[in-house]
Amino acid sequence: MVASTFGRGNALQARVPAGLDRKESEIYRKLDPARLPRHVAIIMDGNGRWAKRRHLPRVAGHRAGVSSVRSTVETAARVGIHALTLYAFSEENWKKRPKSEVDFLMRLLGRYLKAELPTLNKNNIRLEYIGRQHELPEDVQERMEWARESTARNTGTILTLALNYSARSELVDAFRSMVNAASLNGGLEHLRIDEDTVSEHLYTSDLPDPDLVIRTSGEMRLSNFLLWQLAYAEIYVTPTLWPDFRGMHLLEGIVEYQKRERRYGGLNHSDISHGDPHPRGEAEKLLK
Repeated sequence: MVASTFGRGNALQARVPAGLDRKESEIYRKLDPARLPRHVAIIMDGNGRWAKRRHLPRVAGHRAGVSSVRSTVETAARVGIHALTLYAFSEENWKKRPKSEVDFLMRLLGRYLKAELPTLNKNNIRLEYIGRQHELPEDVQERMEWARESTARNTGTILTLALNYSARSELVDAFRSMVNAASLNGGLEHLRIDEDTVSEHLYTSDLPDPDLVIRTSGEMRLSNFLLWQLAYAEIYVTPTLWPDFRGMHLLEGIVEYQKRERRYGGLNHSDISHGDPHPRGEAEKLLK
């Protein structure tokens, strides 16, 4: 175990978690462990481009991406990230990908869950899912439920796989759930619509909203992922393609996250301490 100092002028001591490799340990020393994001969401992108650059079929990129999932999940668990959500398969993938590729992804998911279960339990990781799971193949649903139940007693990082997921569909399902709940409670006159109620009916109702969303492959879009939950998340985009992404890249994203000041629409400390740069009279002139 290696001691390291963190904090702004404070002798805040922390130790590099066991299990990190040399590169991960070097990056971790730059972090303030007291300011880790509670929830990190990742849009895993670039499998196809990774394979194309190597003159391989697209499925080779998906297969290579499994190692990236393993490294990222293990690192998140070792440094103490409360929740990690991975965008694995979108609802749009059914229509925009060849059937052969979709079938391969379903088989790959089944193999991943079986092969990685010992690692998940070893790292005290609890597995959950979001998305319209009932539309997935029955055998895949059975394997998913088996893996979920097998990790249900773990108390560490919550790993959530977004499968057959669409943020717009999630909101539609949330509104339907709200209406159904009101109907069972005496009729639509009992329907309450506010932000808290919507959040309570989302797939992620048991999770905090993500503090940080990471997108690989350099693309600058959210791709219909957690649109409600990411309202105030910090966005970090890396050019690294997903099959090349590892735990150290996750830590690099967290380093960048810790450099930012989250204001949630308010002023930062320097703005408050220096006052309004435009006195009231000057501000009124600017509006004319």
